[in-house]
Amino acid sequence: MEPLMAVAIGILYAAAIYMMLRRSIVKLVIGLMLLSNAANLLIFTSAGLTRGAPPLVPTGLTAPAGQVADPLPQALVLTAIVIAFGVLSFAVVLIRRAYEIVKADDLDRMKDTDT
Repeated sequence: MEPLMAVAIGILYAAAIYMMLRRSIVKLVIGLMLLSNAANLLIFTSAGLTRGAPPLVPTGLTAPAGQVADPLPQALVLTAIVIAFGVLSFAVVLIRRAYEIVKADDLDRMKDTDT
């Protein structure tokens, strides 16, 4: 499963970089979304893809019984998803306001805001 995930992560990173190199600011934001999703998948894959029970310790034991899932990558990815959503919503509002002022989606035309 890990080699398949490595290929999927590589494709997501490649697509994100390609989209971020385009002139359109909307494609730039889509590239940022793909980049954050690829980073989240990378964190999950590097932590190991194991199917296990939740890491709960039963009463009377000092350690969980059986195979358990690692909660740290899950917490990191959950935090990253929330932060990425905040950045995405801010970027969408910023793009809309910039488009209202400049009337262009092209990054090269957005440089000339003095006119």
